[in-house]
Amino acid sequence: MSNAETDGAALRCGALVEVDRPAEAAEVDVLSARDVPLGGPRAMRVRRTLPQRARTLIGAWCFADHYGPHEVAVSGGMNMPPHPHTGLQTVSWLFSGEVEHRDTLGTHALIRPGEMNLMTGGHGIAHSEVSTPDTAVLHGVQLWVALPEQHRRTARDFQHHVPEPAHADGAVIKVFLGSLAGRTSPVRTFTPLLGAEIVVEPRATLTLAVDTTFEHGLLVDSGDIRLADTVLRPAELGYVPRGADTLTMVNETDAPVRAVLIGGPPFGEEIVMWWNFVGRSHEDVVQAREDWEAASDRFGVIEDFPGGPLPAPALPNAVITPRRNPPAR
Repeated sequence: MSNAETDGAALRCGALVEVDRPAEAAEVDVLSARDVPLGGPRAMRVRRTLPQRARTLIGAWCFADHYGPHEVAVSGGMNMPPHPHTGLQTVSWLFSGEVEHRDTLGTHALIRPGEMNLMTGGHGIAHSEVSTPDTAVLHGVQLWVALPEQHRRTARDFQHHVPEPAHADGAVIKVFLGSLAGRTSPVRTFTPLLGAEIVVEPRATLTLAVDTTFEHGLLVDSGDIRLADTVLRPAELGYVPRGADTLTMVNETDAPVRAVLIGGPPFGEEIVMWWNFVGRSHEDVVQAREDWEAASDRFGVIEDFPGGPLPAPALPNAVITPRRNPPAR
């Protein structure tokens, strides 16, 4: 998915190393989403919780869009023409609907509920995403992972994984990245990561053992859920700093609650994000934009897409300035 905001705002992001806290003192920061249009006359709107001023990264997770449920007949669905990415991996996860993915590796794949597609756009890749004609309701998340300096120019790649559900304490857990609840994803990443869909049944309490070196984020899709002592509502993301050895989620309602759990060790590098590019400097994104606009071999071509590529927005009339995560409390 492209970051299709028209103002082309630039972010320089850096994750400060958090101080370890005792497991029993885990605190939850609540991050609210903002509505962002994906562009077009009937722009499909998404709810964006990362990046924002309160927090720019959770582990290496640097971008989180949550969308739907959208009735495609009303919203127009997803129709993202070929667009570029650098310095990141994209993670696509659907709750309902179907999206057709094409990229400059030659990949032609469908994104379906409960199946993860991960695309690596190190030095450069382009892809398109279009909801299929049979999709009536589109609903899911799009997540980005920043690549560390050692690997940010790595070659293009695409991976697909269908996780086997785990059942624990009145919950169903689908682990698409990393390890949780006795399940481990085989998908390759460049930093330790956790990504999982969790559905907590009515009136159930779920306690999960987690890695104390990870910070975590719980993005709520439907229903209210209590994380530690904090109630999270739909479209909110609850952030837990590293140090916790368990996460406890309590569903106090009479309906299932669905959420996506992400996590990883604090990302110790400063990054620059602009449009669909992750780099280390203003010059990195300027060069990437020039390469895209010049139809450089850096990104390749999707030969069979019925339409032209997405043009890059204008660069901001300023040098990118740092934006950091807040210091540990």
